[in-house]
Amino acid sequence: MKKRWLCLFVENEVGVLARISGLFSGKSYNLDSLTVGATEDETISRMTIGLSSDDTTFEQIKKQINRVVEVIKVIDYTDLPIHNKELMYLKVLKCSEAEKTELFRFAQVYGVNILDFNKDSVLLECVRSEKENDQLIKLLRGRVSSPVEIARGGSIAIEALQ
Repeated sequence: MKKRWLCLFVENEVGVLARISGLFSGKSYNLDSLTVGATEDETISRMTIGLSSDDTTFEQIKKQINRVVEVIKVIDYTDLPIHNKELMYLKVLKCSEAEKTELFRFAQVYGVNILDFNKDSVLLECVRSEKENDQLIKLLRGRVSSPVEIARGGSIAIEALQ
């Protein structure tokens, strides 16, 4: 299984997201992430899809996607140089004063934003690659024993300039 990235340009219409996601669920393909947003042309949306699959399954997925009428263009980012980021929020609950101090130091060292805090909780915002966010979660769990609520927004990607 290899981590793969697809970029789809699709018509910005009601139901297109459901057709694309339905295609994956209908074939029992699992997505790691899917993000959608309008492009500079409001009639076109860009989807970034992250998934793990073998070569044969991935080729089938690309063929299926290309058959969807509303799909304008499919770009396989898997072996291309890209920039990708994922938005992640970490809410650390029921912190001791020492853990809060550690979280503020953690945020400063790793370049994480503290969005909000109160007497026993801290809300962190991380905008990094999916892999870097995974590493931050591991690091954070090694520093606090408090419960951590995680909200991840899925990755967006764009091809690097050459």
